[in-house]
Amino acid sequence: MSVKTESFGTTKDGREINLYTISNGNMEIKVTDMGAVLVSAFVPDKNGNLQDVVLGLSSGEKYETSNGDAFGATVGRSCNRIAGCKFILNGKEYTLEDNDSGNSLHCGPNMYFTRLWDSEIVADETGEGVEFSILSPDGDQGMPGNLEISVTYLLTQDNSIIIEYRGVCDEDTIFNPTNHSYFNLGGHKSGSIEDELVWIDAEQFVFGTEGRVSDDNLYDVEGTPLDFRQLRRIGESVDADSEFVKARGGYDHNFCLKTTRGTVDLVAKVVDEKTGIVMNILTDLPGLQMYTGNFINHKNEGKEHTYYDRREGVAFETQFYPDAINHSSFPSPILKAEEEFLSCTVYQFDTLD
Repeated sequence: MSVKTESFGTTKDGREINLYTISNGNMEIKVTDMGAVLVSAFVPDKNGNLQDVVLGLSSGEKYETSNGDAFGATVGRSCNRIAGCKFILNGKEYTLEDNDSGNSLHCGPNMYFTRLWDSEIVADETGEGVEFSILSPDGDQGMPGNLEISVTYLLTQDNSIIIEYRGVCDEDTIFNPTNHSYFNLGGHKSGSIEDELVWIDAEQFVFGTEGRVSDDNLYDVEGTPLDFRQLRRIGESVDADSEFVKARGGYDHNFCLKTTRGTVDLVAKVVDEKTGIVMNILTDLPGLQMYTGNFINHKNEGKEHTYYDRREGVAFETQFYPDAINHSSFPSPILKAEEEFLSCTVYQFDTLD
C-alpha cells in the first residue's frame, strides 16, 4: 500500500491544491483536498487492464470553479433537496438559499465540494488513505451550529473504497452527507451507462407528486420502472411512459433500504458485461439515490479531454431520504448537539467469474 501526494493546482486565493494517489498494488484511487472529491478509481477489468471508472475533471481549479455536476463530490450539510428551502428545528424556522426551482439542492450554492479541506494521510488495519476535515461555522448554508466534519477515503487490499463520515456539532443541526461520484464501469470515457446492469435491495422508493420533492407516503417498486430487485439494464425502463421517470428525466430517485444504522450491509450491485467489472455498494444509511446523470452536458472538459454527456455516468448516493427534515415519518437527519455522527459507505470492486 502507498499514498503519493502531488500538486493539483491553486485556489482562487492562491492556496495549493493537492492530489493524493492511493494504491494497493492492484488498483488505485485519486482524491483531492479541493472539496474532498474522489477524482479517479482505476479498477482492473476481466483482462487485467485498469479502467478509470469515475467521471471527473482535470485540475483542482476546475473542481473549485466548474463542478456544477458535482463530479466525485462530498456533499453536505444536507445532500439532495429540502422542499421550499425551509425547515423547522426546535421550534425555529430556518431559511436556505433557493438553487433548485424553489428548493435547496445540496445546501447550495456555497457547496462543500468547492472548498479547500484540511488533509492528513492515515492508515489502519483496514487500509491506507486520506482524511479530509473542515469546520462548517454556525449559520453556514443557513444551518445552525458549528459543525466539525471529517471524510476519510480508505483503499483496502480487496479493492474496496471505504468512505467514512464523522460529524460533531455544538447545536442540534441537520447532517446528511453523501458522495456524488458518477460511475461508468466501462471506463469514464466509454459513453452511455444504459447497458449496465443494476440490482438494488429495496421494496419502496421516495417520490413527490405534482412537483413536490417527497410525499409522506412511500411508493412500492412493484410494477414500476423503479423495480431493481433483479439485475436489469438501466436503459430498459429509464425512458418508460411512467410519471415516475418522466418527471425526473430518467432515474433520480431515492430507494428505501433495509439497513440498520451502525451495520454496513450490501444494498446494491452494478455490472458491466463488456469489461466484466462489478461494483458492490454497502452502507448503513437508510436511503440510496440513483441518479443517471440526466442533465450532464458538454459544458466542461473532463479528464483526458473528455466532454461528458447525459447518462454517461450513474451516481449511487447513500443518504437519508430527500426532504427528511420535513417528514416526521422518515428516518431523521437531525444530529443532536455534542453527539457524534458516524457512517460508512463502501464501493467494492470485483470482476465477473
